[in-house]
Amino acid sequence: MKKYKFYANVIKEEQWLNEQLQAGYKCTNISSWGNYTFEQTNEKYVMRLDYQDYLSTHRFEEYKEIYEEFGWMHVKGSRFGSIHYWQKISDNRDDMFSDRQSKSNYYKRLMNYSLTFAIFFLVISFIIYDGNPLIVKELYLTQGLWEMEGSLFWKAFLFETPFVLLRLIPILILFVSAIQFYMSYMQYKKIKEELSR
Repeated sequence: MKKYKFYANVIKEEQWLNEQLQAGYKCTNISSWGNYTFEQTNEKYVMRLDYQDYLSTHRFEEYKEIYEEFGWMHVKGSRFGSIHYWQKISDNRDDMFSDRQSKSNYYKRLMNYSLTFAIFFLVISFIIYDGNPLIVKELYLTQGLWEMEGSLFWKAFLFETPFVLLRLIPILILFVSAIQFYMSYMQYKKIKEELSR
């Protein structure tokens, strides 16, 4: 079974993947373009996502070996700073980060990942929108569109609207990244407060 989804929010992506696994599937492949491949199974699987910054070849192999010793299978992720997808048969020890300090470190890495995405798409948005991303008229590039009347206006307007929606994707990703940063920050802050008690 193949499903196509795009997530900018790692937490939501993990929730969705686990919903698929609970329905009796296991994940066999994840492409960079949102193509998820599943196969039916009688086992109950669980998936966890982790973000890691750039790792040397040696550190990357160590990172994988540590989790593989605990039964996790590395589905996807590279050593060049990416989200790593880990899957295993559920055995009531399904949390990758068992102590508060490792959870705190995870949310700190997730904050950095989200912030990087947000800054990148903020810069892209300013380049694309020339500093005016929310002025709807500026997003429609058809000459004289707003002076047209009747059916000619509606044909031109409806024709260009899908392209306008595509131009809004950087703003959407910026918004989702900012929300993910905020959610990660709140979790990080909560765990830090628990650790300081």
